[in-house]
Amino acid sequence: MDQVGERVFRTAGLTKTYRNGELQVHALRGVDFEADRGEFVVILGPSGSGKSTFLNIIGGLDQASSGDAWFLDHRLTALDEKGLTQYRRDHVGFVFQFYNLVPSLTARENVALVTEIARRPMPPDEALEIVGLAARRDHFPAQLSGGEQQRVAIARAIAKNPEVLLCDEPTGALDSSTGIMVLEALTEVNKAVGATTLVITHNAAIHAIADRVVRFADGRIIDETRNASRKRPVEISW
Repeated sequence: MDQVGERVFRTAGLTKTYRNGELQVHALRGVDFEADRGEFVVILGPSGSGKSTFLNIIGGLDQASSGDAWFLDHRLTALDEKGLTQYRRDHVGFVFQFYNLVPSLTARENVALVTEIARRPMPPDEALEIVGLAARRDHFPAQLSGGEQQRVAIARAIAKNPEVLLCDEPTGALDSSTGIMVLEALTEVNKAVGATTLVITHNAAIHAIADRVVRFADGRIIDETRNASRKRPVEISW
């Protein structure tokens, strides 16, 4: 991004501790983070580094043990379950490694599920057009490839017109060429919808498509870099 936009996320001293029997597991150890409107951030780190826990907290799926997390002027760490549910429904689109499509519904019907509860939805056909699947809208998940199913999942996530799009290993179950098509869809969505987009991956090659790269290790952010220019997904491989 050429200029600093409106601050969408801010966290300060974010921690998360789990109890596993007698053992305390420190998943996050004081994370300070900021992201601006429309920014595309890739979050790298090995399994167990805390990146998914972090995404779950700023996405309203989990609660921090201590510290603060803000979305715009909403203090997420002060919300109860009802408040977090409302936040997720109104503001956040999620894309996970597994597509979680309803097998008995067409691509269009899967996307329409979200638009029925959204505040300001876009037409399902428009969401499918953005991810390049308008021609496949009447196909069922079993008739679609893995990459196509993931693009339907992205269309479903953006059909509610979210301010933020949170993606946890969206290419983790895909081969390189299929994964690149999914990344093309995510970058197109970021451009078309303007959603602040955070992509978690253990795949370092993906860093080149981001505005900014954040590296997690042992529950902390250990490094942040800003790309001078962004590569198109088709220009990378893994």
